[in-house]
Amino acid sequence: MPAETGPDHTAVRTALWRALHLRADAPPYVIEDEVGLRLAEPDADAVDAADAADTADTADGWRARPDMDVEATRRTRASIVARARFVEDLVVAQAGGGVDQYLVLGAGLDTFAQRRAADAVAAGLRVFEADRAGAVAWKQRRLTELGYGVPDWLTLVPVDFEGDWWGQLVAAGFDPRRPAVVASAGVTMYLTEDAVAATFRHIARLAPGSTLVTTFLRPIEDVEPDQQEQLRVAQRGARASGTPFLSFYAPERLAALAREAGFRETRHVPAEELADRYFTGRTDGLRPSRGEELLVART
Repeated sequence: MPAETGPDHTAVRTALWRALHLRADAPPYVIEDEVGLRLAEPDADAVDAADAADTADTADGWRARPDMDVEATRRTRASIVARARFVEDLVVAQAGGGVDQYLVLGAGLDTFAQRRAADAVAAGLRVFEADRAGAVAWKQRRLTELGYGVPDWLTLVPVDFEGDWWGQLVAAGFDPRRPAVVASAGVTMYLTEDAVAATFRHIARLAPGSTLVTTFLRPIEDVEPDQQEQLRVAQRGARASGTPFLSFYAPERLAALAREAGFRETRHVPAEELADRYFTGRTDGLRPSRGEELLVART
């Protein structure tokens, strides 16, 4: 069994932002996800002893983290929950149309399988989560400890993204001859353009009727002026943690990469569309930033 290394810092931060949405924002909630928070169990090292004495709710000590500042992260938090909701809505819709495979690349603390088990079972959906071997070992242990377990329709696949990760997926039971939904959220910014293009080529060869949904970071100058500094802070933090941002894309460029890889159809999903779908009627001004948007591509 591979040594446990735990999830990446970015995976934990994303899970905490989803949980913060339930604590800091008013209903209706875009997505209700505290499973990732339970998996991460961040409070043991969220604050030191002196800080803990000043924390009103020690069970939520993680909220004292600078990257959980409610106001500074409002737009980022909205983007995170919007992208998660969009991906899950797409998966459920495709499963309802007969697609029976869902692959999550760089799964991290994704919790679709735990929160949407009834939808997956009803649709006969097989879910594959691909991640680094150490992260997979850690997640499997945490799912068991928390009582979720790993049902037979969920496969956690340890892969080496620098090696034959596609072959490892196939060996684990993923069938490239059958249509699938493939999600890659919060991944492209950590890959070179060559690596992104190679990944697209693998997925574009899937059976007709397959769908890729991926997120991407726009160049900083394309982001709302009041959000540019927040993105610079995130960029510096990623570099400091050893996982620097390598790729930023204008939507047209990423769509071109997908078409060159062999996808039949591409569609850019801008922040404005996410706002219309999930934030209309809110009185608190919560809206996603266009710093991170989505591309949907079909075979």
